[in-house]
Amino acid sequence: MNLVPSRLRASFLMAVMCLAVSAASAQAWPSKPLRLIVPFPPGGGSDAVGRVIAQKLSERLGQQVVVDNRAGAGGSIGTEQAVRAAPDGYTMVLASTSEIAINPSLYSRLNYDTVKDLLPVAQVATTPMVVIVTPSLPARSLQELVALAKARPGAINVASAGLGTITHLSSELFRSTNHITWTHVPYKGTAPALTDLAGGQVQVMFSPPPPALALVKSNRARLLAVSGKSRTSTLPDVPTVNETLGVDYVVDNWYGIFMPVGTPPEVVRRMVDEVAQSLAAADVVAALGAQGASPSTMSQPQFADYVRAEVQKWGDLVRATGAKAD
Repeated sequence: MNLVPSRLRASFLMAVMCLAVSAASAQAWPSKPLRLIVPFPPGGGSDAVGRVIAQKLSERLGQQVVVDNRAGAGGSIGTEQAVRAAPDGYTMVLASTSEIAINPSLYSRLNYDTVKDLLPVAQVATTPMVVIVTPSLPARSLQELVALAKARPGAINVASAGLGTITHLSSELFRSTNHITWTHVPYKGTAPALTDLAGGQVQVMFSPPPPALALVKSNRARLLAVSGKSRTSTLPDVPTVNETLGVDYVVDNWYGIFMPVGTPPEVVRRMVDEVAQSLAAADVVAALGAQGASPSTMSQPQFADYVRAEVQKWGDLVRATGAKAD
């Protein structure tokens, strides 16, 4: 008669013990250094943003967050390493629009699914693209640029950092939104593309802000607009594409922290909170601003929804252009 109650008591005690172990584990985390994979070489935009966040998280967590640069295949190699890492809360990746939203359609043999294999922890920051033209181009506004492209179909050369990059797809989205025709000229990176724009070999580029603004300041390029939903605090006098042309055009190059699927929920919740607190710190806001980036205020569920929408948006555009990286 007492066998059933005894078994129930044993099951109850086992459940309590499991909960206690889980709670103790959560309280103990982190007990060793963490790894933040950055899927690009040192010195670039992803690396700069990653180091700002890693330093602040190290301060807050009481454990060093080590930046691990794992470059290659447009960021896919480093991102895949995060997917394959043990889901113990000690590995995360700072991934951007390219790795998460563009590469799944750009690479035919990607060894991971960005929606199924990674947990979106937090969007860290966003940066708009800037629309710049060579000074010799007779266009001092976006309206004049669109009118010129319509009057001379295919005559304007638009530079990018490479086929399928966000610099390419930003210009492609602008072209299709405004029903114009121009000629895409891909380069092997942003730097050589900007060099040729300054020299007049190409006339237009949709570029990340820091390297483009260096040309603008030296009068080797003219700044026409930013691509974000609203004006940026670092360029308050520069209009957006939307407000200038009245079209539905928004491009933000965003950075987010992801962890492998299977990471303990309590660890993910802690990381969500720590990143949010880090992004609210004045020194982090200033450091990101120096990179032309704005800290994000998205909640985790909002970021997860945003990631899915971005995968669809950029996937549709990649398929429309026929771009392939392999």
